[in-house]
Amino acid sequence: MKYKYYKVYSGKESMVAESKLIDACPIRGVIDVVGKKWALLIVGVLGNGPSMRYGELMNELRGVSPKTLADTLKLLSESGIVSRRSFNEIPPRTEYSLTDDGRKLRRAIVPVIEWAVERSDHKDCVVLQSITKN
Repeated sequence: MKYKYYKVYSGKESMVAESKLIDACPIRGVIDVVGKKWALLIVGVLGNGPSMRYGELMNELRGVSPKTLADTLKLLSESGIVSRRSFNEIPPRTEYSLTDDGRKLRRAIVPVIEWAVERSDHKDCVVLQSITKN
């Protein structure tokens, strides 16, 4: 990793501080996934429990269309963020949960969610339970 050195002056004293330069290239692929309108909300809601069924997600994410939810779940699954588990039962049952990478992403978005909550006056938003513990 590259480092940039700069001087910080305080009166007569000076000290050299070190700052990491951030390479933006790796985030390009991530933005394609998490930049989708419902992706981060799905990640947040899925992290509220061990797993959820499609209908439960529809109930939690008020306003998402069935097609959008299905497409976004497929994208998150293909990206390794969400795990899709089908059960060979009648009627068929499918459950979704976060992978290890999905749980890491959920923890990473906590500051963004906290920032949004501070700015928001919406009372009807989805609640992300115990987000800092998951």
